[in-house]
Amino acid sequence: MNEKILVVDDEVAIAEIIEYNLKREGYSVSTAFDGREGLDMLDKESFDLIILDVMMPKIDGFTVLKELRKNYRTPVIMLTAKEEEVDKILGLELGADDYVVKPFSMRELTARIKAILRRRDFEVSNIEEPQIIEAQDLIIDLTKYEIRKKGKVIELTLREYELLKYLASHPGQVFSRELLLNEVWEYGYYGDIRTVDVTVRRLREKIEDKDKDYKYIMTKRGVGYYFGG
Repeated sequence: MNEKILVVDDEVAIAEIIEYNLKREGYSVSTAFDGREGLDMLDKESFDLIILDVMMPKIDGFTVLKELRKNYRTPVIMLTAKEEEVDKILGLELGADDYVVKPFSMRELTARIKAILRRRDFEVSNIEEPQIIEAQDLIIDLTKYEIRKKGKVIELTLREYELLKYLASHPGQVFSRELLLNEVWEYGYYGDIRTVDVTVRRLREKIEDKDKDYKYIMTKRGVGYYFGG
């Protein structure tokens, strides 16, 4: 196991506990104790996953997430001391892949990390030859892990990509939010179905034509979502 994880948390004790436990699991771990330091470290080296606290001095976690999403697709797990829905939704809206509410168990955090990295590794290892899903002017290149619309590359987070790929792989088939949580988020997800709605909304903002009816991610009222491309 050579995955590199960056932990960004101003609470030194929590950061050290996370670092200690993840190193025991075989991960390579770096720590930053404020948002500015975290962004500086991202500019110097690459990571496979980022654990990002929300409440930090200098630059809060939401601002850090917004900045890093301009240049990086690295999976991000947010740590929040609040269980308020607005904090969770905001993190997802800005591009977080998952969130964990403090206080949390290392077992839960580790499970979420493994699920995200396992899904990423599965996508890479199972692509042996070029595989492309085409739908109107949208191209999902499974070989390059890339989405293009009218020739232009569209940057998606890991979760957004996984959700789009899953729906596009089953065109016309309607999936409930609960089923999508189970299939796309993979493990026994602790969040609520609103997570799916937020990810769908972000996807639509990126791949659908503005001021026009949706043609890719469709809603089946009272049931769930399906790919209509």
